[in-house]
Amino acid sequence: MYNGRYKYFQGFQALIKVGTPFALVIDTKISEGGNKMIIGIPKEIKPNEYRVATTPDGVKSLVKAGHSVLVERGAGVGSGFADVAYEGVGATIVSTDEVYNEAEMIYKVKEILPPEYKYMREDLIIFTYLHSNANPEMTAHLLDKKVIGISYEDIENHKGEFPLLKPMSELAGKGGFIAALNYSQSVNGGQGRLLARIHGVSTPHVTVIGAGAAGFGAAELAVAFGNQVSILDIDMDRLEEVKYKLQPNVELLYSDRKNLERCLEKTDAIVNCLLWPKTRTDHLINKEDLKLMKEGSIISDVSCDEGGAVETCRATSHDDPIYKVDGIIHYAVDNIPSAFSKTATETLSTITLPYAIQLASGGVEETLKKNVGFRKGLSFYKGAMTLKETSVKLSIPYQSPEEVLNI
Repeated sequence: MYNGRYKYFQGFQALIKVGTPFALVIDTKISEGGNKMIIGIPKEIKPNEYRVATTPDGVKSLVKAGHSVLVERGAGVGSGFADVAYEGVGATIVSTDEVYNEAEMIYKVKEILPPEYKYMREDLIIFTYLHSNANPEMTAHLLDKKVIGISYEDIENHKGEFPLLKPMSELAGKGGFIAALNYSQSVNGGQGRLLARIHGVSTPHVTVIGAGAAGFGAAELAVAFGNQVSILDIDMDRLEEVKYKLQPNVELLYSDRKNLERCLEKTDAIVNCLLWPKTRTDHLINKEDLKLMKEGSIISDVSCDEGGAVETCRATSHDDPIYKVDGIIHYAVDNIPSAFSKTATETLSTITLPYAIQLASGGVEETLKKNVGFRKGLSFYKGAMTLKETSVKLSIPYQSPEEVLNI
């Protein structure tokens, strides 16, 4: 306990609906003897990361569910939420050391960075976007410290979708198009072409790769600006869904080599929103394919998988967002939603909060045992690597979540 300052309140907790093991719903009462946990919400330290795990309303829900919440001083300022707003709903404002050392569960946005390594300890629960396969140093440290790490991005629902990725994906897709619009300006090193329909000149062409949440978000804005838009995907059912949501003049293409090359030749901006398997070593757009593109055109890589779908992609930051390869501008900022931090925080809090409440109220082991989709997010468990794609990519021995949880 932390200096006796915490109070527990009765309220509501997230429970698993009987018969729908992947779904989370909010019940109106906390069960007698339910778990009471100290939850820490730190300030994000990644450069240009202004999001925070949850809003004051989210903290209010955690407190009502019977938990104590520690919020690091200034954690919400970048998203427009002052410390006093968190205090007003029952949180305690603390230092960095206090939030990490006293919390039983850390509820955050981004992966664990080197300055945070010293706070890792056995049985500490980390609930965030971990991206373990892209962070080998962090992965090694979390394994060594035997933390329990659950990644937002790998949790699935009953449809096999990734519900905690979807809201940020839509924002990232829209932000990816806005970035293409911005860096196509001549003052920003682009070809000086406005990605919008203007009378008297030819209409620009925008290619969106991937018709998921991010791709739809990018296409929605590109279409609204009056561009010619092509969307490529291999999922014909998804393309049919998109057909009824966008204007009929949007080109919906099966993503094969012929269609891709045709788009590369005519496009002014490519927005890549394709989730590329981490274990693949090939690419959709190879370095030599850049020769097919117009000089000064742009690739806005929303997915930002280094060495992924776009061979020439490498992660950039909001401070230094673009670079050129063979005359083609590349934008590959890996935390696009942070640029829209208030919207992003409100959206992220809405979708992650029921899961956070369930983890805290139900206990991590029992919660994961009961919920198969939630269990897919388990990446680290007391020294075991429990996310298969990371184990393959980083050559780390793998144990399934079912094995470590004795299911």
